[in-house]
Amino acid sequence: MYNHIVLAADGSENAVRAAKETIKIASLNKQCLVEIVYVADFEKARTEVLHAGSTEVLELERRKKKKNVELLLKESEISYKINILHGIPGPEIVKFANENKVDLLVIGSRGLNSLQEMVLGSVSHKVIKQVQCPALVVK
Repeated sequence: MYNHIVLAADGSENAVRAAKETIKIASLNKQCLVEIVYVADFEKARTEVLHAGSTEVLELERRKKKKNVELLLKESEISYKINILHGIPGPEIVKFANENKVDLLVIGSRGLNSLQEMVLGSVSHKVIKQVQCPALVVK
C-alpha cells in the first residue's frame, strides 16, 4: 500500500494525466499523502522573470501551472501538499524523492520519439534511472 506518493507536475497535459493515475492509486488508501512537486527550471527562469515583471506575478504564474492538478486532487478528496523547488527538473525531482523516502513517484512522459530522447533526453527518463523508489511514467 502506498502511503506517500510524489507527483511531478509541470503544467502540461501529461502532468494532468499523471495526476489522474495518481488519484486512482491514492484513493485506495485514505491515509495516503500526495506531494505535488513543481520545479522552477533554472534554464527558463530568466525568461520567466523578464516576462513576469515582479516576483508576485511570477509566483502566480507558477501556481497556475499546478492549478489543474491541484483541482483534480481536491475534487477527489485526496490529501496533498505542494512543493515548489528551484533548479534543473530531473535532478531536483530525484533528490526530493530520495531524501523524503517516498513509496511511489508518478511523472508524465513528454512523448519524445526515440531519436529525440537519445539526443535531448527526457526528464522522465532521467528521473526513473536515478530515483530509489518505484516510479510510474504516464504516457
